[in-house]
Amino acid sequence: MDKSINWTGQQLTLRIEKVAHGGIFVARHDGRVIFVSHVLPGELVKAVVFEDRNGSFCRAEPMEIIEASPDRVKHVWKEAGVGGAGGAEFGHIKLARQRELKADVLEESLDRMAGVKLRSEVEAVPGDDEANGLGYRTRVQLHVDMSGDAGPYKERSHEVVQVKKLPLAVEDINDLGLHTRNWQDVSKIEIATSSSGQIQWKIDKKLKGDARLIERAAGRTFRITGGGFWQVHKGAANLLTDVVTQMVAEVGLDLNAPNLDLYGGVGLFAGALASKFANRVKVTTVENSKQATEDAKLNLADLPAVRAVFAPVERFIVEQVTDAKNGVIDYSQATVILDPPRSGAGAKVIGSIIKLAPKHIVYVACDPVSLARDLKQLLESGYQIKKLRAFDLFPHTHHFETIVSLVPKA
Repeated sequence: MDKSINWTGQQLTLRIEKVAHGGIFVARHDGRVIFVSHVLPGELVKAVVFEDRNGSFCRAEPMEIIEASPDRVKHVWKEAGVGGAGGAEFGHIKLARQRELKADVLEESLDRMAGVKLRSEVEAVPGDDEANGLGYRTRVQLHVDMSGDAGPYKERSHEVVQVKKLPLAVEDINDLGLHTRNWQDVSKIEIATSSSGQIQWKIDKKLKGDARLIERAAGRTFRITGGGFWQVHKGAANLLTDVVTQMVAEVGLDLNAPNLDLYGGVGLFAGALASKFANRVKVTTVENSKQATEDAKLNLADLPAVRAVFAPVERFIVEQVTDAKNGVIDYSQATVILDPPRSGAGAKVIGSIIKLAPKHIVYVACDPVSLARDLKQLLESGYQIKKLRAFDLFPHTHHFETIVSLVPKA
């Protein structure tokens, strides 16, 4: 194989081997790895290369499906798919098969990054199968082009695709119809709805509709101000809090220990612990967004032993290590819940948690590779996986959520 030859523009006939992280699929040709989108394992396709990374690997998209997988279906979104709107890259695959592919990605990530041999089912959110995985998104972002048309970006570009419907979004967002209007001198529109009926949208940075959203989850009410973070799937908050509190119950929660809710947002998991165990539970929720922290203070104001801290998690946790070394605080009986961004917690935060040596860690992850990287550090330090569950919170995309319960080895 001559790696000096650039394959961009070449048409190749490929047998698709397996799924890869990121919603793409792997094939091989003449010794090179070819990443192909919008296909399925086992399919024979004719594809065109649109990117050649100096002979190391190529990226391609299908021109023709010569032999289709039995798991291929008509795409759930007419304007998406090959060359169309992004955000539904698994929309051509049966829902059950989507979850199997996500389980493949999780299994490989754990094995390759953390040395863990474990296969876990990716579970459906109740009600999603009946709805064919549609109508679940409570958060949508639209872009606006020079002519004022609004819509999602086309895959791998900043070209806006006009769409008649947003099938992954909840009905309230579709009924609002912002994606069907023409907008002048606007670049971005963000829309959010709540379980209690509010809807708000930002035209660039100008907030419209309800000033704040009111959510009900885990038996509590949560205020989210001005575009603050909340789970995208309408069923996610209740599902995640149920699973997290079940995992905590299995290990046991010391109500008086300095329990932590890291990357705590508006206080969802801290509030869930109080609902599940006792209103007097001691827990500190830590968040790097000032507005979210202010919301958390309000949302948790009835809980005397709960405090909301505005700080970068990395800085806060390092300070806790210092206090623990000086005998100011003891984390040996504490539970630490962390729900970091897609990039994961990272070596410094994980290293600091290890130094605190809590009796229980619950890691909520939206990226399997970042999770596996952080798990490797935890496992090497003497923790072990007690339970792992994964959920398909983002049907018709490659994303999913994983929750891991870790305890020290006996």
